[in-house]
Amino acid sequence: MAPLLIANEMTIIIIVFLALILFGGSRIAGVGKGAGRAIREFKEETAGLDKVKDKQAEKDIKAVEADVVKDQNTTTE
Repeated sequence: MAPLLIANEMTIIIIVFLALILFGGSRIAGVGKGAGRAIREFKEETAGLDKVKDKQAEKDIKAVEADVVKDQNTTTE
């Protein structure tokens, strides 16, 4: 059975060095840029979902408040 690859500092350095040799610095930088863009877009989309939920919650609260006021007016009359 083959020994397991233990991720220590030297292993990580070797992997990064091989990636630089195989792909080059500009391509690796492009991957990092793409990953950063994807994370930013994901955060923006999830923030947009929260805003939609907040607007719906405000509408629900206003509807409940209107029902409460309506019920108070009908019971006092």
